[in-house]
Amino acid sequence: MIAYIKGPIAYKSPTFIIIDIQGIGYHINISLHTFSKLEQLSEVKLATHLMIKEDSHSLYGFFEESEKILFLQLISVSGIGASTAQLVLSALTPDQIKAAIIQEDDKTFSRVKGIGPKTAKRIILDLKDKISKDSSNVNINLVVSDNTIKDEALFALLALGFMRPAASQVLNKILLEEPGISSVEVLIKKALGRLS
Repeated sequence: MIAYIKGPIAYKSPTFIIIDIQGIGYHINISLHTFSKLEQLSEVKLATHLMIKEDSHSLYGFFEESEKILFLQLISVSGIGASTAQLVLSALTPDQIKAAIIQEDDKTFSRVKGIGPKTAKRIILDLKDKISKDSSNVNINLVVSDNTIKDEALFALLALGFMRPAASQVLNKILLEEPGISSVEVLIKKALGRLS
């Protein structure tokens, strides 16, 4: 098992980064939460989890060990795969996820693409005890800024499985309503809220 990877970032996008380790590029899937932490960095150390399937080996990276733990807890829930867990961690911050579980707020999870009411309730039921044991104070704050990031946001939404016309239309509408947005993370989160 690969516990972490540390090295210079060769490429970064809101859904994955490539870290160059002695001439080998490691493709690592990331959430928007992790992307927001490394957006300004040129070198990074990510906690990792390797998913091995019959037809693929996928590496998932996390800026914080606590996000990795949350990812592992999410994929332990029946019906939640790695892609869905990554989508949850992109649509909601770790604190928002923990708060929704502790407060049994299934509507928050139902707003995430691919999670219906039954799955939302299952997440809460399966994880409430685990999350409650190590819950800390929840701090939620979003930064709002500029509109030069539509292409990057669109790329991320397409990678998350949304159709181009719908994603593009929603991004245009958000940027018209809030022309001050400059953070890719904030723009994608707003789009995810409307596309779900």
